[in-house]
Amino acid sequence: MVTVLYFWILPTKSLPFALIRMALDRGALRKTDGVEFGKLLGCGKGETFLPSDVDINRWGLLATIEENQLAFLDSSQLVQRWRNHSTKEFRIVLDPISSHGKWSKREPFVPNVPANFDGQIAAVTRARIAWRQNLKFWKAVPPVSKSLHSAEGLIAAFGIGEAPIGLQGTFSLWQSSSALRNFAYKSQAHKDVIEATERNKWFPEELFARFAVRDVRGSL
Repeated sequence: MVTVLYFWILPTKSLPFALIRMALDRGALRKTDGVEFGKLLGCGKGETFLPSDVDINRWGLLATIEENQLAFLDSSQLVQRWRNHSTKEFRIVLDPISSHGKWSKREPFVPNVPANFDGQIAAVTRARIAWRQNLKFWKAVPPVSKSLHSAEGLIAAFGIGEAPIGLQGTFSLWQSSSALRNFAYKSQAHKDVIEATERNKWFPEELFARFAVRDVRGSL
């Protein structure tokens, strides 16, 4: 199994298309041959990681899929629809290094790469935020966002999620595993949020996964 993510940039006039397809394509993605796990994603600009950061022009798709079906998904009507409405496409193929937690009560990423891999790395986080904890969580985000964007070795980072509120995550791309580790364990803002998460029980469900980058098409 491999993991593939698509990100599309759509013109503002295509917003109705995106909203409709976000609803209609979820079932079609799950039924696509070889897809073990799939999500349609809205995105944020990556500036603050707050609900106000929503980007109405960037949309995404994530799938864990049998390797021999990757080309089928790439040429499928589902992907072609989004591609035909987009002005820019980015596709990244990933192999899981580690994954902790659950997404929609599932463990979608099965590690198949050695933990000491130190090539280009992608990270995906996803959390379901307890409704009563939303305000506390949002207040804690800005220092981490500032720290992230100044982190050495970061290529790109922005928000992802199935909904603008309550189901939120991040996608980030790094030059190396060591760069990601330095941010995760040496950034005081990030360590403070991890401690606050454990103390306040912000997330009834959360996931953090690291991936080796196998193939990139397009640019962010």
